[in-house]
Amino acid sequence: MKGRIIEALRAGNGIVSGQELSRTLGVSRVSVWKHIRNLQKCGYPIAATAKGYRLSGALDALFPWEFRGRESRIHYFPEVTSTMEVAKEMARKGYPHFTVVIAGRQQQGRGRLRRVWLADEGGLYFTMVLRPPVPTALAPRINFLAALVLAKTLNHLYRIDAKVKWPNDILVDGKKIAGMLSEMEAESDRVTFINMGIGVNVNNDPSDREPAATSLKKIFAKEFSRKTLLIDFLDAFESRLESLSLDAVIAEWKRYTLTLGRFVKIVTIRETVEGIAEDVDENGALLLRLEDGSIKKIVSGDCFQ
Repeated sequence: MKGRIIEALRAGNGIVSGQELSRTLGVSRVSVWKHIRNLQKCGYPIAATAKGYRLSGALDALFPWEFRGRESRIHYFPEVTSTMEVAKEMARKGYPHFTVVIAGRQQQGRGRLRRVWLADEGGLYFTMVLRPPVPTALAPRINFLAALVLAKTLNHLYRIDAKVKWPNDILVDGKKIAGMLSEMEAESDRVTFINMGIGVNVNNDPSDREPAATSLKKIFAKEFSRKTLLIDFLDAFESRLESLSLDAVIAEWKRYTLTLGRFVKIVTIRETVEGIAEDVDENGALLLRLEDGSIKKIVSGDCFQ
């Protein structure tokens, strides 16, 4: 009902009477008033006048009713410790494929190797609960698909040259604009769920604390709709995932990467190694040519270049 009221107010382009809303939505005027009050508490700039209600401005809202067709799978929290933690609990309780947990901000956003992801107000922070019917051996390709789709979405929406860095960071002009973290649980060599956590710097600006980071606001000196970005990404990613055509993902990812052919330092839990990023194999492992000419396969780690 909240979503339908917001749609009606947006379509009205002015004042919409309570009587008209009541008739259109098939509820009482008292019910309309109660929903309007709740929407105002959520931050929507709805003005009540003698003639009716007017939506007096835009709100970059990420509430479930803003995502038509996905309402039952969207879970929004103004603030959480980590969307990954909330999504893990949901996944283990059996929440359906493509459940999405969104946070206005995170207290302890997580990056790779137990690093902290700065998650200030204005960024886009979400975790997807995915249940693809694939063997565990193919699971890394889904991570690469998500990074690829996000880079292409950023390129399409904002005409920026977003590139992927192994394993799944997104860079613009060499600075990090987005990062991903995934966790998987499996049974009998089949994926039970993959939780894909994604953070995109949209209207926040982490560059004062992280000089190697950037955001859409930093690049363009204006703010953007996080909802538009998230809807476009979810639609594109779900469409690609439903096709389960994962054979060409790595090859397509390579066309968008800045990593291959460069001297890089790879930090894993156990070691730090340096060399030339020679290639990425069919399952996403980095093939690193060491100083002695040998090739070392690295399945996971953080890449510095």
